Amino acid sequence: MTQPPRRSLYTSVRKALHADPSQAPDTEVQPAVDDAMVLRALDLAMRIGESMFAVGASAHEVTLAITRVAHAYGLQGVHVDVTYTSITLSYHRGGEGWPHTLLRVVRVSAPDHTKLQRLQALLVDIDEGMGLDEARTAFRVIRRVPFRYRQPVVVAARALLAVGASILAGGSAVVVVLTFVAALGAAATQSGLARLRVPSFFSQIAGAFVTTVVAVAVSALAAADVEPFAGVLPSIIVASGIVLMLSGLTVVGAAQDAIDGFALTAAGRILDVTLQTLGLVVGILAGLELGSVLGYQMTLPDGPPPLGPLPNQLAGAVIVAVAVALFNGAGTRILAVSAVLGAVAALGHVVGLTSHLHEAAASGVAALLASFAGVLVAHRLHVPSVAVTTAAIVPLVPGGAVFYGLLGMVHADPASTGGGASSLVLAASVGVGLAAGASLGIYLGTPVRATLASVARSRARVRH
Repeated sequence: MTQPPRRSLYTSVRKALHADPSQAPDTEVQPAVDDAMVLRALDLAMRIGESMFAVGASAHEVTLAITRVAHAYGLQGVHVDVTYTSITLSYHRGGEGWPHTLLRVVRVSAPDHTKLQRLQALLVDIDEGMGLDEARTAFRVIRRVPFRYRQPVVVAARALLAVGASILAGGSAVVVVLTFVAALGAAATQSGLARLRVPSFFSQIAGAFVTTVVAVAVSALAAADVEPFAGVLPSIIVASGIVLMLSGLTVVGAAQDAIDGFALTAAGRILDVTLQTLGLVVGILAGLELGSVLGYQMTLPDGPPPLGPLPNQLAGAVIVAVAVALFNGAGTRILAVSAVLGAVAALGHVVGLTSHLHEAAASGVAALLASFAGVLVAHRLHVPSVAVTTAAIVPLVPGGAVFYGLLGMVHADPASTGGGASSLVLAASVGVGLAAGASLGIYLGTPVRATLASVARSRARVRH
């Protein structure tokens, strides 16, 4: 009887380490779709991605949305490139056929979290088997839906945001009223300039100028002991206005795009944030210089206005979060979640400061908590996580530190200038902490959310 040949040790090890070329398929399986179907599916995927990007989604979310739609209709291996102003999509079926490539320029638009919520719901329906024609019709309906609120409501909501920031800083009733008046003037000015299609850089200058002029006038009346302005801290008015005008900036989005590897998009967002902040600086400095020329100088505070007592912080954070969600077009469900997460962020910030953490570290921890909870709650309630996360961290924007730093840089006193510079550094570090904490919360919460969803599906299958 012939013995089978023994495999050598080298052959066994080589087979364990190397793949067998004979196991590779001879040809690549291609989906049975025609060119017309390909173009219609790619067009739908591109338009959904463009709409999501325009209303506040990150570049990573847009890329995933486009690939999800393409995959649902049998298109594998779609290449997506998202930049700050455009989206490129390419699909090649293989063989000698020409690739299909689409390019769309993303028009600048304001966040609209209700529309983003509907687009995400459409993605779920597509994943569950919605037909292409039905999906295209549903998308056209979503695209034509107007913004949830009229412009006067948006202006009033922005003024309410500044009111919440002044309550957060422990402002008196007079300061709260004056803050509302100044913020209402700034918001109305920026709204009017937006209708005239004035670039947002000049809109930031105008809004900051209006707020600062009101604060300078209040400071002059307080110095003259005119009631009820005597004893009023006008710095809180400007600090609250700064929170108002920094609330719409995409700091978190820029950090998230950078972490996701979308360097070009992140660079564009960071440049936009920098330019808008410079506009804010120019407007504040112009207002201060106008008051100085007229003989009304604002008294330099000893430092950034401290936060008020805990009840004020909680109430102010909730008001700010609700106001941000409101002027971003949120519905009732998002408003409620934003209010709760705003309180969570405020509590996390207080606990961090009580634990003797640095201001930037405490802000980062608070943003991490709000972002992590936001990802889990948003999935459960079917609302966009970016909507509730953004609203929750806006109360932590260091408006007081920015204003104190700018005011210190204007004054000629060398000691004040040094204090102002250190305050600006503190404001920058807090901004980085907020962005990093919010992005880290999203990344930590995403796998936990996926695990919870998988467990829920498994339990549902067992019940049935």
